[in-house]
Amino acid sequence: MLLCLFLPQLPGKKDLFIEADLMSPLDRIANVSILKQHEVDKLYKVENKPIVSTSDQLCFLVRPRIKNMKYVADIVNADKTMGRSRKYKIIFSPQKFYTCELVLEEEGIYGDVTCDEWAFYLLPLDDDLLSMELPEFFRDYFLEGDQRWISTVARALQLLNSLFGPFANTYGIGRCAKMVYDVWRELVEESEGDSQARRPEITHVFLMDRDVDYVTALCSQVVYEGLVDDTFCIKCGSVDFGPDVTSSDRSFKVLLNAQDKVFSEIRNEHFSNVFSFLSQKARNLQTQYDRRRGMDIKQMKNFVSQELKGLKQEHRLLSLHIGACESIMKKKTKQDFQELLKTEHALLEGFDIRESTSYIEEHIDRQVSPSESLRLMCLLSVTENGLIPKDYRSLKTQYLQSYGPEHLLTFHNLKRIGLLTEQAPGETLTAVESKVSKLVTDRAAGKLTDAFNSLARKSNFRGISKKLGLVLERKGWLGLEEVVRLLNGNEFAPTEPVMEENPAWEAQCVILAVFLGGCTFSEISALRFLGKEKGTIQCTGLLSPPLLGRKDLAARNCPPPSWKETHSITLWHRLNELALPVPLATETGPAAATEANCQAVA
Repeated sequence: MLLCLFLPQLPGKKDLFIEADLMSPLDRIANVSILKQHEVDKLYKVENKPIVSTSDQLCFLVRPRIKNMKYVADIVNADKTMGRSRKYKIIFSPQKFYTCELVLEEEGIYGDVTCDEWAFYLLPLDDDLLSMELPEFFRDYFLEGDQRWISTVARALQLLNSLFGPFANTYGIGRCAKMVYDVWRELVEESEGDSQARRPEITHVFLMDRDVDYVTALCSQVVYEGLVDDTFCIKCGSVDFGPDVTSSDRSFKVLLNAQDKVFSEIRNEHFSNVFSFLSQKARNLQTQYDRRRGMDIKQMKNFVSQELKGLKQEHRLLSLHIGACESIMKKKTKQDFQELLKTEHALLEGFDIRESTSYIEEHIDRQVSPSESLRLMCLLSVTENGLIPKDYRSLKTQYLQSYGPEHLLTFHNLKRIGLLTEQAPGETLTAVESKVSKLVTDRAAGKLTDAFNSLARKSNFRGISKKLGLVLERKGWLGLEEVVRLLNGNEFAPTEPVMEENPAWEAQCVILAVFLGGCTFSEISALRFLGKEKGTIQCTGLLSPPLLGRKDLAARNCPPPSWKETHSITLWHRLNELALPVPLATETGPAAATEANCQAVA
């Protein structure tokens, strides 16, 4: 692990300070014993309070953020004031930005610290899923217009390009996708390797901006993995099941991946089918246990040595997932999940809008969930191309009265990124569709559309949904010119393939889908479904922030209500070359230990 190359640069015992959102990724690839081997004495979490470290060497593993530089500067300057001499090292992940060096210089400590980059671009979460774990990507780019992470995503693509050979065909839609593609192409041209002569293992790459399709991410997830995330919050591919699930006084941390035989069979299933599967699984396990009856000594010995351990592990995991299903059912029954889905369906179809608005008002008045209420308001806004001013003011007032005036900034930010807007006077959905349809008939309209891309986005969901079928089979964007205009364009496709097509290569087609701004577990399930339906095609996805969830909307005052901000990449080919062996379930790990004992881990 590259991180372990930097730690010996501070010989002797040292204390390691880790930023909170790097703890879980680090937990996946290194445990406390590995850090101990490199003389890390104690672990601390980077937080806004005085440190208690007595070590003469301090190492900081942080994101390239200004607040982190000021945190380090406060520690160094405090030591200077007290006349204490220590060695300081900052390890930036995934890369160092010039702004950070400027802050260190302004704070007067640039010469007192040494800096390194831990180029940690891709975290394998599963056989077909990688994550860049950049929680701030969505907010930085889509809200603030900050393009600093563009080069980071491009470097991740170049890493995959170097590992699996040149990408045969690359397509994209969205401004961010186009910028990532351009930077990546520059990196390819600068590289002097011989990868261009290799057989391409990734035959198609699709780069997609999250704001091209907010609707999918705003809809409720109904697959098991998505509901587990909504209820328990999946973080870095693992979840903490509490006492209500484990039926004990302990919590268990479980890795949710293909190694979990129970989870792998239900993760992509509609939740209504999960209970029947788990019941059948329980019966099958009992049958396997019952086989031991009537065994002779030799058979019993073989059973204990070869099968019993696996059956016990499977039984434990089965119990956990049954407990998780029961917790999900309790929560969804309390929220009247069926009525919620009915409302969402009405919004997508464009009927009973007044009834749906009344349901949202009732949802707010009952104070069911601040993030769920915002999600429904955003879904209404996106599908209707904005709320009429009367409804916007009414819903906003009711929300602030129910959940507090501190959410004023949330409304401001959601309006800026086009998730929750109000229609201009006289601007109805029909009028907007009419104007757009006139524009897209003009071949030169693309330039006009591009010119307005930097302005607040307007949704054309209703018009797009009428023009798109559920499944499209085309080469590139050919025949979809009108649709991509409605999606604000910036589409691109290869003018010519990287190398000649080979039928044998096509038989093992691997597709990489890159979601710039994150995606939901439902979308990953859809990719897996397409890969299975097409037989020889393996669908893969790259998420530029982690998987999208709904947990932090109110806290962050902006992120879209239906996903976690993260960068992830799904890749269904040879990822075990990058992945490291990890246990299926543990009660603690370095991250958990740091959270619980951030003073020190002996």
